[in-house]
Amino acid sequence: MTVDLRSDTVTRPTPEMMAAIASAPLGDDVLGDDPTVTELEALAAEMTGMEAAVFVPSGTMGNQIGLASWTKPGDSVLIEDEAHVLYYECGAPAVLSGVVLRGVPSEGGRMSIEDLEKKRLRGDIHTPGTTLLCLENTHNRGGGSVLSVADHLAYRAFADQHGLRVHLDGARVFNASVALGVDVREITALVDSVSICLSKGLASPVGSVLCGPADFIGRARQWRKRLGGGMRQAGILAACGLVSLRTMVDRLADDHARARALASALTSMPGLSPHDPATNILMVDTVVAADQWQQALAVAGVMCFPVGANRLRLVFHKDIDDDGVRHTAEAFRQIAVTLV
Repeated sequence: MTVDLRSDTVTRPTPEMMAAIASAPLGDDVLGDDPTVTELEALAAEMTGMEAAVFVPSGTMGNQIGLASWTKPGDSVLIEDEAHVLYYECGAPAVLSGVVLRGVPSEGGRMSIEDLEKKRLRGDIHTPGTTLLCLENTHNRGGGSVLSVADHLAYRAFADQHGLRVHLDGARVFNASVALGVDVREITALVDSVSICLSKGLASPVGSVLCGPADFIGRARQWRKRLGGGMRQAGILAACGLVSLRTMVDRLADDHARARALASALTSMPGLSPHDPATNILMVDTVVAADQWQQALAVAGVMCFPVGANRLRLVFHKDIDDDGVRHTAEAFRQIAVTLV
């Protein structure tokens, strides 16, 4: 048995997705006439309470188009120190948008208003003015941690006070809404734009949707074309996205429950300190080097990544069932006997 916990991007399309691919009406999305893409964009905009949306190949592109569409070269952007946009997007804000990222410390992805105030810059002849606040919910390197609606209200008030726009890296924002027990619009109503990843917990093979005001999405379409993100018969991919948004959101609670179940099983094992997972990402601190654990687990049929010298990350998704949780727990137990 192989249990792939490297990421929730490793899922395979569902039978319903494969059927949707086969029957999707198609056009040319660059020419604006692919009906399945149009349907996906309309559904994403409706679900997030935004005016419009644009389908893009990846979450990274969605974020970078969002930053580019809100800013001009030389602007300053506030962002959490270990945010995906800063940590995993290859310096794109500097290369593509020419913006200055001002990293802000946090507790599990939650920045304080005091720290944001310290990092905000007032623009003048010497200083790049801050024009955008970038948030991440859930927070990847924070172990799937969740920003609450109250957190978003505080960030919205801060942004409004200083005339800033707010972009949300919402790759896993539906995980956040499920964990909080709220409609996703209670979160997205408090930001100006949001990038949603369809190919993480929602199990599509490819794609993200950037949502926001109509004029912003107009600029985003130009940026998508500029970056080579315009696709032709993209309805083949968008068909999967429709299935994701319509059928895969509520089941995210199963992934959260399985992450908690594994954390509970690992708690009593020597040399392991599992974090309390807020959503579908489980961080496990290890006494023995994490790469040694990774190698031993791979031999036992469990795939995961180290995200620090002594920390493993395990990500749950629709292709992990209860048997996968039991297999993983037993692999840890057996390895702990010899490794610790």
